[in-house]
Amino acid sequence: MKKINLSITGCMGRMGQQIIKSSKNDHNFVIKSLTENKIINKKIRGIKPELNTENAFKKTNVIIDFTIPTCTLKILKIASKLKIKVVIGTTGFTQKEESIIRQFSKKIPILKAGNMSLGVNLLMYLTEIASKSLNEDYLSKIFEVHHKHKKDYPSGTALMLGKGIADGKGKNLYNLIGKKFLNKKFFPYGKKINFSSLRKGEIIGEHEVKFSSGKEIITLNHEAFDRALYSDGALTAAKWLMKKKPGLYSMRDLLNFS
Repeated sequence: MKKINLSITGCMGRMGQQIIKSSKNDHNFVIKSLTENKIINKKIRGIKPELNTENAFKKTNVIIDFTIPTCTLKILKIASKLKIKVVIGTTGFTQKEESIIRQFSKKIPILKAGNMSLGVNLLMYLTEIASKSLNEDYLSKIFEVHHKHKKDYPSGTALMLGKGIADGKGKNLYNLIGKKFLNKKFFPYGKKINFSSLRKGEIIGEHEVKFSSGKEIITLNHEAFDRALYSDGALTAAKWLMKKKPGLYSMRDLLNFS
């Protein structure tokens, strides 16, 4: 197999660093560039990080992006012009930004996932099945825990799980989002989906979905212990995307969940 020329954005971040580490053990890839949204005066694996410009990506086949929404949109604009495939792991997009991403996907292949883990995507699938199977007597809520450095909440994964609940009911997630709590482990159910986010220590990621009828509680959960889960998934996504036509894909497409 011909090696894939890879660019990693947000290279100084936690996920950027992990993807650099994981790509070293995956011989399908050659890192062509590392980028950040500010000047970095040191080399990483012999490569000097660049700013997000056309020049930084000109030799790239696929970009793996774990940055912030405004940065992602800038990268997509460049990728669209250069016809480069993009794997998006960035979270925290607004509805308007999601719409812009869909527009870019008409020109280039994009795989976007709030979480690259096989286990989490299986959890989302099971959440959708549970939501579809349970009647309106069952209320739902989502609890997530991440490290103290994570700024956005609810997490992209929590919103993915919320989408699973919404899809199971044949409804739009944004019409079902209820209250958002921060640093509260105990929080109420509501007529809509309530979310609570806890930020502490160096926890990689914990997610829990609960359905309650008042007579019973059904709990689905996932815990991550190694950040390599996500970087390995992102690299798998990059390989998979190489053969795809323009469009907006998810890990569910990659994993072939029906």
